[in-house]
Amino acid sequence: MRKVVSAAFVSLDGVMQAPGGPPEDPTGGFTHGGWTVNYWDEPMGQFMGEIFSSPFDLLLGRKTYEIFAAHWPFVEGGDPTAELFNAVTKYVATSSTEPLTWKNSVALRGDVVAEIARLKQEDGPNLLTQGSSVLLQTLLAHDLIDEFRLLIFPLVLGPGKRLFGQGTKPGALKLATTKVSTTGVIMSVYDRAGAISTGSFELLHPSEAEIARRERVKREG
Repeated sequence: MRKVVSAAFVSLDGVMQAPGGPPEDPTGGFTHGGWTVNYWDEPMGQFMGEIFSSPFDLLLGRKTYEIFAAHWPFVEGGDPTAELFNAVTKYVATSSTEPLTWKNSVALRGDVVAEIARLKQEDGPNLLTQGSSVLLQTLLAHDLIDEFRLLIFPLVLGPGKRLFGQGTKPGALKLATTKVSTTGVIMSVYDRAGAISTGSFELLHPSEAEIARRERVKREG
């Protein structure tokens, strides 16, 4: 079986839109494109290198695919990431009938959830997402992501496309590894850890004030 691994750059408040530059994705009037650029250092490069060190295919939404297809095939000078991305298979969730011009690209049309579930059952390298905030909402809503590799940047962006949307299914995660860059970026790997386990710090015998508070909350909805 293949795992779906979600690698993403996110702000402290969860925004993942347009990390690479101002013209990348100004959808919704987003004005902070390129917010990751000035944080890059050697530890971050090592973390990203670890993500790409194991065999993978890319799993992308249409908009991220278009951003990548207009960039990576045109990078010169033997860039290792460009060479990897150009060589691997790119699975693209899209409703468009336009041809995919980047070599080794495969369109996933129709029932994308079923298509990705089918891919996960096959033998082959893991399916690695990059960006693709709309596709991620579908994956999260159907519990299809097995591992998160997140770089959390020390800034708050406010409005913008977020990693975890309203359709995300609740679930526990296990922190596998974590590192901090010299610029304050927290780089962590999280694995799935089943259902959420809850508990309570409430008193064994709730006070009259607490009982009254609970009743008020019920009335107020």
